[in-house]
Amino acid sequence: MTVTITAGHLQATIAEKGAELQSLFDSHIDLEYIWQADPKHWGKHAPILFPIVGALKNDSYVYQGKTYHLPRHGFARDMDFEVIDQRDDYVLFQLESSTATKAVYPFAFCLHVSYELGGDGLVVKYKVKNSGQEDMLFSIGGHPAFKVPLEKGLTFEDYYLAFSPKKSRVKLPLKGNYIDYEQRTLGQTNTDLSLTHEMFENDALIFETKGLQSFSIRSEKSPHSVTLSYNQMPYVGFWSTYPTKSPFLCIEPWCGIADTIESNGDLKDKVGMQILAANTDFETKYSITVK
Repeated sequence: MTVTITAGHLQATIAEKGAELQSLFDSHIDLEYIWQADPKHWGKHAPILFPIVGALKNDSYVYQGKTYHLPRHGFARDMDFEVIDQRDDYVLFQLESSTATKAVYPFAFCLHVSYELGGDGLVVKYKVKNSGQEDMLFSIGGHPAFKVPLEKGLTFEDYYLAFSPKKSRVKLPLKGNYIDYEQRTLGQTNTDLSLTHEMFENDALIFETKGLQSFSIRSEKSPHSVTLSYNQMPYVGFWSTYPTKSPFLCIEPWCGIADTIESNGDLKDKVGMQILAANTDFETKYSITVK
């Protein structure tokens, strides 16, 4: 099942499974911005990453002496959410902890994901409530994939990635599926970055971020672009497939990262985890602006 919301010339379609954005379409210019999940390349659109971001060593972690197993990026993307509120331009989804989730993640939670259209884009909000009586450890993030090229007649290499603010950011290299934190360096994000498929030869490009951030996919050959913006999310990832050359680019705002290669497997020691006190909420959001 899917839900469609509209505002002016923009239309967004979201699946109840995973509360996953499947389409962001501008009817005035007949332009789709979201990758349409061709399984020959990558069969997803914009999965929600919860309660972890990235991979765990051996897909497992230890909490209070017990070992649990979670796949890469967690379980939310594969679960059915409930629609609890809806207007023409807005929809709110909910996922609550259950016996099934507690078997792999021993925390009581309520996750709200909302989508709201307005002006020239879409705002995506995450709200995590700790429904339990002890601190909750979690990560959450987005994984939206955008079509590149956005329109016919152009190629992936006709586009570039623009950063705002234009300044260097700490780059976190991957070694296999894990963060090689000791080898972090300053990345050259103080200038536009021309897109090539080869830049993803070693998987995602991951950076630490602070404050207001905007990342735009643009081309000198087209007036159309897409920008993802947020405030106070500590990491961003950029990813496309390689060596398969796929016509999309993911811009991924994260509150959390994969295990580091030095990880001891204990969830309390995992780098990048959010800690939420009992009966309190965590909120964050990002926006997608199109033209």
